[in-house]
Amino acid sequence: MNARLIVLRAGVWSLTFVEIVVGLVASLTPRVFYDYVPWVDLIPPFSEHLMRDYGAMNLSLALVFAVAAVTMERRMVRVALGAYLLFAIPHLIFHLTHLEHFTTGAAVWQTILLTVAVLLPVGLLILTAFAYSTAMIQNPPE
Repeated sequence: MNARLIVLRAGVWSLTFVEIVVGLVASLTPRVFYDYVPWVDLIPPFSEHLMRDYGAMNLSLALVFAVAAVTMERRMVRVALGAYLLFAIPHLIFHLTHLEHFTTGAAVWQTILLTVAVLLPVGLLILTAFAYSTAMIQNPPE
């Protein structure tokens, strides 16, 4: 396995882990997610329904990422990263335009973290163009 594919797999597993953790906390303990995950409570009101749905959505995306990480089939990896970006980009835009309840420090840290949450999958998506050799594309790992 080449170095690019190793980096790609590590990135996909990292996103899988994030989706599992966020999904479990939000779906199983929605009030804890709202009260203790940084910055979530700065945009009220609390909705148990919304938190549980958000958690379930993250768990469903975790499944897509897990399949991508296990199979490392290029199309599956790209679908997982694309699905993640369909959430991460509007999420970043929303938070960039709703900073009125934040301290300057909180606004800066949230913006950095959410920007990284967009740039990481974009970088991994670009890496999919270079990580797979011709032989792997013709005979993907099982």
